[in-house]
Amino acid sequence: MTSTPTAALATTATLTRIRLNRRSPAARRDLADVVSLHKSVMLLAPDDLGENPRQQAGLLFRLEDATDGTPPTLLIQSHQPPDLTRLPHHYGTAETRPLHPMFQALTPGRAVRYRITANASAARRVLDDHHPVDNKHGRKIVALYGDDALAWWQRRAHQAGLTLATTDITPARFPRTRRRADKPSEQAHSPGPMHALTRFDGLATITDPHQLSHALLTGIGRGKPYGAGLLTLAPA
Repeated sequence: MTSTPTAALATTATLTRIRLNRRSPAARRDLADVVSLHKSVMLLAPDDLGENPRQQAGLLFRLEDATDGTPPTLLIQSHQPPDLTRLPHHYGTAETRPLHPMFQALTPGRAVRYRITANASAARRVLDDHHPVDNKHGRKIVALYGDDALAWWQRRAHQAGLTLATTDITPARFPRTRRRADKPSEQAHSPGPMHALTRFDGLATITDPHQLSHALLTGIGRGKPYGAGLLTLAPA
């Protein structure tokens, strides 16, 4: 039997955990600027991957806040083991593990703990000319919160082959985006709807391992280049 692309990638995918060194100027910069963080993560992608290097490399990441005993932590998933030597000097302490055992353990009916920081958002039609739109169809992307965000995640989880048992919702800290502007006062701005992140944690049951494998490898929702969409699982 010929393996599917998803099955082949599941044999080589890895998860890298980087405990960031807050004494590193590069790490401090990335903790303050999501565009800079994106660029650092993209250093791990091989060169010459074409027009969509992030997708080709399967790079997904999530920034987790510091706890009492752990510094800010960057989780990075990729289709192949990353070349950590390309990260800035003294950026942090990294460890990489293969994800093949996890994919092998995805069986119908199995209970798991999940976590995802996602860009819960939707395209809404604009009814007047006083709001900017994101595309020619007269729609704009709006961030979802509260019950709307929960309903968004319930739909996405079902599509990803999970039946949710419990869900905790936490607004996620997001580094500010910085842009070039003519005026210094315009150089920094707050994250827009595409950059509003919510963390979902809880218990679920696997219903479709194939769909779940695809969601794990490709991510869920918008904002994947900027720290959204990485779903991680652990035994319940």
